[in-house]
Amino acid sequence: MSADLWKGFVPRLDSSRDAVLLSVVVPVYNEAATVEDLLRRVRRVPLRVEVIAVDDASTDGTREILRRLEGEGVVDRLLLHERNLGKGAALQNAFDVVRGALVVVQDADLEYDPQDIPDLLGPILAGRAEAVFGSRFLGTVDPPHLFWHALGNRLLTSLSNVFTGLGLTDMETCYKVVRADLLATLPLRARRFGIEPELTARLAQAKARVREVPIRYHGRSYSEGKKIGWKDGIAALWHIVRSNLFPPRARPWKRPDRAPWEV
Repeated sequence: MSADLWKGFVPRLDSSRDAVLLSVVVPVYNEAATVEDLLRRVRRVPLRVEVIAVDDASTDGTREILRRLEGEGVVDRLLLHERNLGKGAALQNAFDVVRGALVVVQDADLEYDPQDIPDLLGPILAGRAEAVFGSRFLGTVDPPHLFWHALGNRLLTSLSNVFTGLGLTDMETCYKVVRADLLATLPLRARRFGIEPELTARLAQAKARVREVPIRYHGRSYSEGKKIGWKDGIAALWHIVRSNLFPPRARPWKRPDRAPWEV
């Protein structure tokens, strides 16, 4: 089934989304203006979810908001970094405590719409994939990507594809859903934004089946708080090379005969 046909497809079987606990991992750094709205949107997604937020030493009041939301039950588990360690470190710490059979990463800046999350589960629940990436280039972008970000993303994705052979359109996407039992076997080391190419490389090394699903994307400008810059793009080049050519490497993953959510 092509990527565009997966949009809106979620199998209605006993092994469907109703039987799956999804861990939504939200790394947060100085997102006081958007984090509460985002987390409440996640809670409105029609899935069984646990929400794990990781505050990466925010200084703008984000941490106080997250503590309040944890008290209200909007956040199931809150992890706090006493110094800024980076997105990769935040994700790895959260991955260590997830309880769900599936894990998805959700940024806190409202560029990605949580209502797209159910569509990302379709290929995995249908038994056609172990990981699904939400592609901004297959979906609706409003407003358009910043030109240099779009160009840089395509170049980085193309280079990643050369090494991994995955044929992706959007390697740098935030939305990556991975089976938790597979994710637990991947040796992840990147501390900051290098986690995106590293996770992609490890999935390819594990021989995981990776699919893409179109998503909506609402890009923000630097004046609105966008954090990724040209230096991160240069660093991503190194992370692509390092993750694909140097150890540690993920071992080929043996799929269990039955998925954790199957009866």
